[in-house]
Amino acid sequence: MPQIRFWLNGFETSVDADPNRLLLDILRNELGLIGPHFGCGGGECGACNVIVDDRAVASCDIPLWSAAGKNITTLEGLGSEARPHPLQQAFIAEQAMQCGYCVSGILISAAALLRRKPSPTSDEVKAALDRNICRCGSHNRIVRAVLRAAREMAAG
Repeated sequence: MPQIRFWLNGFETSVDADPNRLLLDILRNELGLIGPHFGCGGGECGACNVIVDDRAVASCDIPLWSAAGKNITTLEGLGSEARPHPLQQAFIAEQAMQCGYCVSGILISAAALLRRKPSPTSDEVKAALDRNICRCGSHNRIVRAVLRAAREMAAG
């Protein structure tokens, strides 16, 4: 098996695995990360999103070989219990989740947006999260939470 090297949550990582295995499978089953969730399996729901070089990408839809040399961020790389990311704090403050299944993918999509656009409009947040499905109907709270995090991050 070839060794695939990439950066994962700020650390250089290498995996000896079939390069055609899906990145989601590698992250969850080989590397023990539980942030990206299996949802639809077809890149349509956003539950498995990770950031690949500043873009939110469905990890259930890309092979491991495509991660070679890339910077990948999962939910585990955003923040910790001791030092949560401003998005995580804002989601709690705005009560922007119910069941929580979609939240890791939404947080990842929002973090990718804020990396590219630190002060997005409400419409830009909605567009960035358009491919994330939340069946609990927390959409308005989610948009408020992302905008709140953007304001707090801009304020330092």
